[in-house]
Amino acid sequence: MALPYLEAVLCFMILMYIFETYLDIRQHRALKLPTLPKPLVGVISDEKFKRSRDYSLDKSYFHFVHEPVTILMDTTILYYKVLPWFWKRSGELVTKVGLNAENETIHTLAFLAGAMVWSQITDLPFSLYSTFVIEARHGFNKQTIWLFIRDMVKGILLSMILGPPIVAAIIYIVQIGGPYLAIYLWGFMFVLALLMMTIYPIVIAPLFNKFTPLPEGVLREKIEKLAASLKFPLKKLFVVDGSTRSSHSNAYMYGFFKNKRIVLYDTLIQQCSNEDEIVSVIAHELGHWKLNHTVYSFIAVQLLMFLQFGGYTLVRNSKDLFESFGFEDQPIIIGLIIFQHTIIPLQHLLSFCLNLVSRAFEFQADAFAKNLGYAPQLRAALVKLQEENLSAMNTDPWYSAYHYSHPPLVERLQALEDPDSKKED
Repeated sequence: MALPYLEAVLCFMILMYIFETYLDIRQHRALKLPTLPKPLVGVISDEKFKRSRDYSLDKSYFHFVHEPVTILMDTTILYYKVLPWFWKRSGELVTKVGLNAENETIHTLAFLAGAMVWSQITDLPFSLYSTFVIEARHGFNKQTIWLFIRDMVKGILLSMILGPPIVAAIIYIVQIGGPYLAIYLWGFMFVLALLMMTIYPIVIAPLFNKFTPLPEGVLREKIEKLAASLKFPLKKLFVVDGSTRSSHSNAYMYGFFKNKRIVLYDTLIQQCSNEDEIVSVIAHELGHWKLNHTVYSFIAVQLLMFLQFGGYTLVRNSKDLFESFGFEDQPIIIGLIIFQHTIIPLQHLLSFCLNLVSRAFEFQADAFAKNLGYAPQLRAALVKLQEENLSAMNTDPWYSAYHYSHPPLVERLQALEDPDSKKED
């Protein structure tokens, strides 16, 4: 008797939806509170608090519509065995256009192309509403509908260029992998990750945004001086035109070994009142580098990926598993999709654990900047970014513990003020 794999997956999906909806309700109640948390009274202006509250509630209401629609579509597709039906139809389409449907790579690419079209169609209304209604209502959206469409088309074209060789390689590896399949798959994904980390900022990101060198001046001098004092191998310092799409701000760094680069959003420069506040944000980011947070995170992700591939090798030939989802044969891409569904509970648990680690890293990076003497400037920058991004001021502790990769503002400010705050190590 076949095991009820499909029923178990549907049960997990619905239970996780119920649990996360409960957390969403708790967070919604926190967002509706009419007053600031006590530590933020006198720190955040009443006008910014009201705008932040309205923005957060709008996003929350939108989430309460988007999530049920998503879970309904996903469970319907699985329960009514839409995937095997679509796999057959994609094979028939391949045959009609004169190609060989017995070639699994061609069949798989046709299947994924159809899935991408479906995803674009179903996601588009929500994406449009989020960007041109919610984000625009609160002054964040800066892109036109034509820029939105252009970005979407570029994303589709990139998928069409990069997707086929990656899919073909995965199928080939699974076909010839044998007992070392998990190692081969992990090795391929490891190399692919390094390759994408290399070419994305150089080739792909410039397709969507303009990167220009940070002009000579006080800000550049201070950042270069800070990097040199920490022996950070800064090669290039860019400003990205994030303001062409959104008023949200950010800063990040990338690069391998002795070829590091720092990118500042132009909105970050506009929002911070002086250079020292911006430099304090960079000090925080350099703390992540100095404390090897990026390395630890990368190793953790690679380890989890290897374990997942190991699990996949154990179930990929399970006829009962495929039959439970309505498949008579065992396509490789379908096996990967099914396996991802079967480990949903584990994925949520691992995501929660990674968020715990990420929040600890954020405290350590804040402490690093504090030890460099940037505590007042970082505090001012965090408050300014919280205000300008209209981030939620009131957060439910359960919700933030489960979802947030960064600690709430109140906790970060308290840690910066505390003389015995969390240490770097």
